[in-house]
Amino acid sequence: MIAFEAWCFTLRSWLQRSWSGEVWFMRIGIDVRYLSHGLVGGVHRYITYLVPALMKAGPQHQFFLYADTKGPLELTDIPSNAVVRLLPYRNALSSVYNDRFMHRAMAQDKLDVVHFPANYGFGPRGTRTVITLHDQINVMPLREIVRGHTKKVSTIGMMTYLHFSTRQALRRADLVVTISNYSRQEIIRHSGFDANRIEVVMYGPPPDARRITNGAVLTEICQRHQLDKPFVLADAIKNPGTLTRAWERLPADLRTQHQIVFFSRVPEPPTEVLQAEAAGYARVLVRPPYEDLIGLFNLARAFVFPSWIEGLGIPVFEAMTCGAPVIASDRGSIPEVAGDAGLLADAEDTDAFALNIVRVLTDPDLANQMRTRGFERAAQFTWSETARRILACYERALNLPA
Repeated sequence: MIAFEAWCFTLRSWLQRSWSGEVWFMRIGIDVRYLSHGLVGGVHRYITYLVPALMKAGPQHQFFLYADTKGPLELTDIPSNAVVRLLPYRNALSSVYNDRFMHRAMAQDKLDVVHFPANYGFGPRGTRTVITLHDQINVMPLREIVRGHTKKVSTIGMMTYLHFSTRQALRRADLVVTISNYSRQEIIRHSGFDANRIEVVMYGPPPDARRITNGAVLTEICQRHQLDKPFVLADAIKNPGTLTRAWERLPADLRTQHQIVFFSRVPEPPTEVLQAEAAGYARVLVRPPYEDLIGLFNLARAFVFPSWIEGLGIPVFEAMTCGAPVIASDRGSIPEVAGDAGLLADAEDTDAFALNIVRVLTDPDLANQMRTRGFERAAQFTWSETARRILACYERALNLPA
């Protein structure tokens, strides 16, 4: 019976790729454990928005979603073309065990292609494997990876594990997806992976990012956070020192009339941020609700983002979608995201950032032009298009030579 099922599986796989090479039906496995671990961050959001978009874009395909029992699965409204497989989770070592052995559960589902959207993973032998490698960090030389992180034993251990796991996974991957041309170039430089098997699929702003036209909603957000001045918005952990130094170079009247609002995803923001708050020209909002953050993007006179490095830069998308003029660094993928909608300078060029802030705050015509260009730029990127292109990557993986 098992031999007959295997023969049918092989025959179906051959038929679906015969004649035109177009794949009309796939059994697709996706590692979605990020959505059962209570995690936050860019990879979590990527999987949160991508998986539902994939299932909607490919109703003819069968999806198998592999989560674990660490926490409740965040996905709701699972469609009829999807099945959830729960892997056991007993302690912290369960994640390592599932990393290494989840291919056994996948093999039972006779997948055509398996997608690991969180930088690494090991699929069953004979199943085409696609990995989303978001940036180059995991494949850089290990000494460079740990250099910029707190030298805790647990941190170094985690970085080391991710480094070797990612490099091992790339040796077995059929296709790599990454999120910007900048990331693609860096992955090639550090990993040596075949450049012809790396696809760039940029994604767009979160579906919840939007313009808010209800003035009462925006007023309530200001009142609740006690924001009584016009403000520029900034990410507290993205090189805030350049912004605080630039702020000191602004004309006195602009500094008196405006303030900086930092949102922080960590409970203890950097020293520069706390010093700016103590000096009275900045407010720090620690982990504001996402709905409030979208309101802040709508309210901001500008979004200032002097980031040292970005694999993509979702906050730039959020700002453009909500109507905040973007003043950002020209490093990493930020120029790819911002296009002609932002004012860009080197991340350490304090004078250039100060000049750009002055231009936006004192020239309403320029600010309105940047808002319009930002709306147009952000509208070019949607999760439905991302899903369509990822499905095409699965098809390409299936059609690659064995």
